[in-house]
Amino acid sequence: MDKITADKIRNIAIIGHSGEGKTSLAEALLFNGKTIDRLGKVTDKNTVMDFEEQELARGCSISLACAYTYWNGVKINVVDVPGFFDFEGEFASALRAVGSAVLVADANGQVSVGAEKAVDYCLKNQIPLMIFINGIDKENANYLATVEAFRAKYGKKIATMHAPILVDNKMKGYVSVISGKAYKFMNGGREEIPVPENMKDEVALFKDELTEAAAETSEAFLDKYLANNWLSNEDLIVGVKNGLFAGDTIPVLGGSATQNLGVINLMHEIVDILPSPEERKPVHYTAVDSTEEGEASCDVTLPLTAQVFKTVADPFVGKLNMVRVFTGVLKSGMTVYNSTTGEKERINSVYLLKGKKQEAVSELVAGDIGAVNKLNNTNTGDTLCEEGTKIKFDPIPFKAPVLTMAITAAKSGEEDKVFQGLNRLSEEDKTFIVEKDKETGEMVIRGQGETQLEILCKTLKSKFGCQAVLTEPKVAFRETITATVEAEGKHKKQTGGAGQFGVVNIKFEPGAADGEFEFVDAVVGGAVPKQFIPAVEKGLREAITKGVLAGYPMVNLKCTLFDGKYHPVDSKEVAFISAAKLAYEEACLKAKPVILEPVYSYKVIVPDNYTGDILGDMNKRRGRILGMETVDGLQEISAEAPLIEMLKYATDLRSMTQCRGAFTGELLRYEEVPFAEQEKIIAASKK
Repeated sequence: MDKITADKIRNIAIIGHSGEGKTSLAEALLFNGKTIDRLGKVTDKNTVMDFEEQELARGCSISLACAYTYWNGVKINVVDVPGFFDFEGEFASALRAVGSAVLVADANGQVSVGAEKAVDYCLKNQIPLMIFINGIDKENANYLATVEAFRAKYGKKIATMHAPILVDNKMKGYVSVISGKAYKFMNGGREEIPVPENMKDEVALFKDELTEAAAETSEAFLDKYLANNWLSNEDLIVGVKNGLFAGDTIPVLGGSATQNLGVINLMHEIVDILPSPEERKPVHYTAVDSTEEGEASCDVTLPLTAQVFKTVADPFVGKLNMVRVFTGVLKSGMTVYNSTTGEKERINSVYLLKGKKQEAVSELVAGDIGAVNKLNNTNTGDTLCEEGTKIKFDPIPFKAPVLTMAITAAKSGEEDKVFQGLNRLSEEDKTFIVEKDKETGEMVIRGQGETQLEILCKTLKSKFGCQAVLTEPKVAFRETITATVEAEGKHKKQTGGAGQFGVVNIKFEPGAADGEFEFVDAVVGGAVPKQFIPAVEKGLREAITKGVLAGYPMVNLKCTLFDGKYHPVDSKEVAFISAAKLAYEEACLKAKPVILEPVYSYKVIVPDNYTGDILGDMNKRRGRILGMETVDGLQEISAEAPLIEMLKYATDLRSMTQCRGAFTGELLRYEEVPFAEQEKIIAASKK
């Protein structure tokens, strides 16, 4: 193929609910464009886009994959996106790279949760979208009912581009509403046929609706329509494109990806009505050396700017960064500036991708998608540009982690290997983090869901040869006292030679100035010499790391040293450290100690019909509802709840809301644990 230009490129993400045929559609697109010579199947584990070990084992995509093909002289870059909700980070990455999307929906008469969330995302972010209703060949398929289900949810936005030709309620072909031509589906293509007599009125009605919708996309079209009650087919195509770009039109087509029926029709529409990179919405950036902001439109004559939207880390091949070029040309051999890290990087090789295969090319022009390798300090989301440009594109909007698990190496001695492997995998997936919990000292992994964390552990084993174990994380309980008590701590040791002697009298009470620990020196008359007073404070600070009930840190403790005794020869620092610890233990056991638990504030966002279930469930978790308000048509519930009751809330919320709910949480305060729960915590600590 000759050197490609931006007007001859279409970048599309294939999105939708898990298991509805996205990878199969990608395969059919590549096959029809002669990029591959055999139509692979997910069930046969031989598709271009699914090649990771876990993808083959599970029969579903877990990571985005890229490939390209050509149709009618236009290059179509295809990004196949996982549909499972644990991998929404891949969705965000893909949608940053492309200019439009094709939603794959099963012809089952319903709008799945994944389809609903994908459509809403595209509409919110003004990403042009088409719907491909897949599986029209299946026994219980109902194309019309599926179209109506989308229309019931999205109203006039759903545009009938193709009127279905039905035989025994199965879609066997279509009539193009714009051209008026009828086609019968054939294996690998279509065959023009006369328009069925019984469909002519229906097609005319659809065209009237489409004409009215197109007329509303510009004043010129509206004037023309009002004057002539007519728009040309060319006007209709432009009108549909205008509606697409504005988020007012979502064209719907049908077919079968596995049987390669209707896919060629989709390819025609991708080329004809989806935007080229030149027509794509500009991308916002910020200048590195100033607060200046701007928008980058696709232009090959400008200096290079590009963004990494995905990183693949392989222990043998090395790191591969997938990039979208926004302006200029990315060439092998050039030196670029990473404006995210401030580092310079040399571009060794530039590739086009076909799944796991890499094809070396000399350059990528503005608007194109490809990959570069062996960049030392470049990761997902980073901006690459020429040094004189120094701009930074907005970060890719990844969701914050919602599920935390403790993680350890399965074999002693492999800890470093496990955490090095996880650090490499975090270059690929920015939606999880591994860190040491400052409160509990545990190593924890925070991610989007149980499936994601489980797959990460299996990938660790297959890629890096080490195993990790996930367990429920510890909760950072604390202890405090609720009464004021005085206690004497006496340390006396005589074992021959120099002895040890120290006596302290300390008042312990709740109410430290900083909420943690406060030490007050109230000694008079030299009962405890000045040089030993710091030792008393040191002993107390060491003692409060473990409470007297279950060994959790003691907080909100005010300690006042008011008296004591010393020996001119035997008193030493170590004696007063020990005396302070003895006084602490005696006093705190008498001062009505209690256990405190972390309470978090939560924002739970759900559709209105799930509100009752969420409120009832939150009450079962010892939660308190603080209020509700409507945000973007959804209910946002504000609540407080103990962290220990919410450890698996990410999983439970999905179950309660059919994956439509979302939540965020942050530490609010510590509260006293109810007595019954306190007994359980103490018993668990003794085990």
